[in-house]
Amino acid sequence: MKNQYFGDINDYKKYGLLRAIKKASNLQQLVAWMLTPDDGGSDGKFVEYLTEPSKWEKHDPLLYSELIRLVGKGRNVSLIEESNILNECAFFSDIVPDSSANRKEWFSNLLTASTHTDLVFLDPDNGIEIKSKPYGRKDSSKFLYWHEIKELWKSGKSLLIYQHFIREKRETYIQRILQAVQQETTNSTIHAFATPRVLFILALQPRHQMHQDAIIKAITNSWGDQIKHWKLIH
Repeated sequence: MKNQYFGDINDYKKYGLLRAIKKASNLQQLVAWMLTPDDGGSDGKFVEYLTEPSKWEKHDPLLYSELIRLVGKGRNVSLIEESNILNECAFFSDIVPDSSANRKEWFSNLLTASTHTDLVFLDPDNGIEIKSKPYGRKDSSKFLYWHEIKELWKSGKSLLIYQHFIREKRETYIQRILQAVQQETTNSTIHAFATPRVLFILALQPRHQMHQDAIIKAITNSWGDQIKHWKLIH
């Protein structure tokens, strides 16, 4: 996540997803922004939806009106932290470093911050690791690594992971990434929620699986085709 993305269309759906999960389950959430420095690029400028209330407001009216107000103040995740729109969420806002030593310290601090929470939302720039960006190398901060997923899972946390789509048939990719996440999260129940641009992967701990039907219903009722539910097909 970069502050320059704050309030864009992906953010609206991201916060809407978190709010729906909270409403349906009451799981205590930690939002780990996985912040990296702004790069001056054009990504994150997609805020035109805030001028189209007839199309977008219906999905989450309270969130929509609050984002109009907050984006008018600037582009920084601290604005959402200071509002009450993600009610009762905890936040972990440390910048993600590239170097392996600093990354290990960053992750240790994340584990500590998650101690009293049920679900950790991980918001990397790009998503789960790829072979061309090994851990500790330049721009590795833009990715979440499998060993970090496994460690958070072993600590007892359910996980929600932000993932960019790649150049692969959507259905094939979704099933492949869901299967990979399930292999690394023992006894998990896995779901995906797809928007036109990104995927959100939900891995529920066994003790949280009682909430899965309510979560799916809350998201689909509010967001319809804008956030489409996918399940893992074995």
